[in-house]
Amino acid sequence: MNVLNVIVAVTVAVVILRVGIAMLRGLARPVPEPPPAGELRKVKLGYRCSICGAEVRMTVAPDEEPAPPRHCLEDMDLITPIE
Repeated sequence: MNVLNVIVAVTVAVVILRVGIAMLRGLARPVPEPPPAGELRKVKLGYRCSICGAEVRMTVAPDEEPAPPRHCLEDMDLITPIE
């Protein structure tokens, strides 16, 4: 009976060790490359939901005048002027 307990303990220890190593390898992956220059533009736009009042600040967008985000199933209202 003691031999069986040792075998089970060693098996569980090996499984825990392998899972731990796999998790550490997942964390050690390098950060992905940033998108190519020119794809995203810096913007400074604020939007407000006309239904619930939630506000969002957009800092990057694919073009100068992006489409407004949706909230509460409706387009949000622009609260900062586009310069």
